[in-house]
Amino acid sequence: MDDRGGVFTGEKLLLATGGTPRRLPFGGDQIIYFRTLNDYRRLAKLSETCQDFAVIGGGFIGSEIAAALVMNGKQVTMLFPEDGIGALPFPHDLSQFLNGYYRAKGEQVLAGELLTGLEVVKGRPVLHTQSGTDVVADAVVAGIGILPNIELAKQAGLQVGRGILVDENLLTSQPDIYAAGDVAEFFNPALGKRLRVEHEDNANTMGRMAGHNMAGASEPYHHLPFFYSDLFELGYEAVGELDSRLATVSDWEEPYQKGVVYYLNEERVRGVLLWNVWNKISAARQLIAEPGPFKLADKAQLKSALAI
Repeated sequence: MDDRGGVFTGEKLLLATGGTPRRLPFGGDQIIYFRTLNDYRRLAKLSETCQDFAVIGGGFIGSEIAAALVMNGKQVTMLFPEDGIGALPFPHDLSQFLNGYYRAKGEQVLAGELLTGLEVVKGRPVLHTQSGTDVVADAVVAGIGILPNIELAKQAGLQVGRGILVDENLLTSQPDIYAAGDVAEFFNPALGKRLRVEHEDNANTMGRMAGHNMAGASEPYHHLPFFYSDLFELGYEAVGELDSRLATVSDWEEPYQKGVVYYLNEERVRGVLLWNVWNKISAARQLIAEPGPFKLADKAQLKSALAI
């Protein structure tokens, strides 16, 4: 049933409800929560006439937007509570390198800053921080994550956790109802745990398989999604668990310019970050599926397993 009173029926149902951006408790429409095509169009329009931008968040979205704006000749101030860009997925030294790298590109990087409010002064938004710093900009963009849209599933009595729980065929706890994409929480055999992944590869691959299974196939979703990003001249692909709290082994061909970071837990590889290293995602997936043991001190063993 929709909000206009329409009723729709079918034999199978797919929930691909995605997520809603996390929002700050202030700022209202002064903040662009970068998520939709309209958000992009609004930011693109502002970039035609505005020069100074504030970007809230140092993660996946924030780091990409900040780099893109500077590459388009804009002045950018980044603000985030962590001590470095990409501090949650990247090892500490790499995150700190990115702080300096972005500053060298002309960005003002305000790490460790907690926002307390936003007010409009003479037509321009002003961000206030807990440390007492005020940031004046022409426009403010935020990329601080999303919340999965599970309300419809909960209303229907489906099992939910961090997302809508699905089995290996992407079927929910109710017959004939499937879920896919950002909102679906699935079990991955290689990692031996449930995941909820917010990225293009997962959405495309899972959506396609959900369609197959709704049409009568019985294909298990054992795919371990990868993700990627470009940060100025730097680019990376990654697969598995990228969590800076895990033990990491960095194998740099050129420090912070080209190399591989391995994430280990209990002598198994749980994630692989390919930093300006390409065409190794399949090998990284195979490495994550290997039982090991892999030793933290043995870079040669890891490099050999990845066939680099």
